[in-house]
Amino acid sequence: MSSTTLPKLSEKGALIENHWRELARGRRFYTTISLAVLAFALCGSLWFANETNSGKFLDRLPHLFDFVGDLIPRDPIEVWRALFDLPSPYFDGSLQYDYPEGRYYITETLYVPEYFYKMTETLNIALLSTIIGSFFGFILSFFAARNMTQNVWIRGSARRFMEILRAFPEIVLAGFFLAILSLGPIPAIIAVSIHTIGALGKLFFEVIENADMKPDEGLKAVGANWVERAWFGMVPQVMPNFISYFLLRLEINVRASTIIGAVGGGGIGEQLRLSISRGHEAKTLAIVLLLFLTIIAVDNLSAWLRRRFVGDQAFQAVT
Repeated sequence: MSSTTLPKLSEKGALIENHWRELARGRRFYTTISLAVLAFALCGSLWFANETNSGKFLDRLPHLFDFVGDLIPRDPIEVWRALFDLPSPYFDGSLQYDYPEGRYYITETLYVPEYFYKMTETLNIALLSTIIGSFFGFILSFFAARNMTQNVWIRGSARRFMEILRAFPEIVLAGFFLAILSLGPIPAIIAVSIHTIGALGKLFFEVIENADMKPDEGLKAVGANWVERAWFGMVPQVMPNFISYFLLRLEINVRASTIIGAVGGGGIGEQLRLSISRGHEAKTLAIVLLLFLTIIAVDNLSAWLRRRFVGDQAFQAVT
């Protein structure tokens, strides 16, 4: 059998090969050290958690998935009864099976199931917050963009302001406003809107800074003022990306509104917290199922709208 032999490397090739081998050895060494440090930190964290819980953490670790087992209802049909507020044959006067009590009647016979109504409330919080946040983020982005605002103080102030707005998570802001304004959707709308202004404002001004400046130069040459240059020279270019980011943020805000609802911000999140804390299996699974279907619907709708506004060419692979 004939064996193939590698050609002898030149002096320069040998130096490159030796340098590559040294780099590879260095990467392996640092990777090993990093994994060792990570394993040590993980073991230390488990030990600390166990000591903090009086030795019960490791004892309870095998029961990690017991909660999932507790969510199995006595009858699978109960999930659908809870979702559509249908009477349960297991109703015993307790809150666990009082599904029809949550109906929102439109007429004497026509009603909206409780969880659909609460999910609509969550979607309204997310949509209104996204509209408010994108409006103010749109305005601030032009003051924060380097190619639209030459004044360092104005540009820096706009950027620092948006950084402050997005520095705190929505749930932290919601806790603050809930303490001031009491429970309900209004504090949730304010909290999500504030964070959205900072987040979308940053994304918007980065789009503006990457836009083509030739239309702006043409408008400047004919004497257009700053507002006219921004509106007629920049907005038509950046609007498709702005809409794409708006829809992406709407998806994020639907999830954020659900979480805020769990701490008193209204919507479906509050119902989910109550059903979990009370151990109502069918109600919990019904809410989780509705959330899952809603998130899928919102994701697919926003993806379709992005394609309509931005164009299919932006989603095609480069060949």
